[in-house]
Amino acid sequence: MPHLSRLGAFSAALAALVLPAVLPAGAAHATPGGPGVTGRVLARTTVGDRDYVLREVTIPPGQATGWHYHDGTLYGRVKQGTLSHFDSTCASDGVYPAGSGLKEPPGADYVHFGQNRGTTDLVLEVLYVLPHGAPFSQDAPNPGCPFE
Repeated sequence: MPHLSRLGAFSAALAALVLPAVLPAGAAHATPGGPGVTGRVLARTTVGDRDYVLREVTIPPGQATGWHYHDGTLYGRVKQGTLSHFDSTCASDGVYPAGSGLKEPPGADYVHFGQNRGTTDLVLEVLYVLPHGAPFSQDAPNPGCPFE
């Protein structure tokens, strides 16, 4: 999961391109996570065959996203807290403190899990670039990791 140092500039440029056509926020698809994990759509639009959705995801201390993958690329920024991220081999593939950017590639070959191991809420700003009509994520079974 590459660290993106210019995520803010990318997000601003993308927002300038796509947000003038923003549609009202609708019902959100969500990966089952721990108690209190929430997602709120801030903006969305469709350009061609792609949906661009800006979402704020909050994960309380000790909770997680659940195992999942995405049908499109995600660009995220940790607004508050620290994200601990794991891949399907159960290995940590990144720890992202506030201000960090991250990118998640698409596809069922990239099953992953995000967890808040801190003592305050983890707040993520996430830009989903998805095939039109795709859910935010696809649930996946735990690949055998001793945590969930």
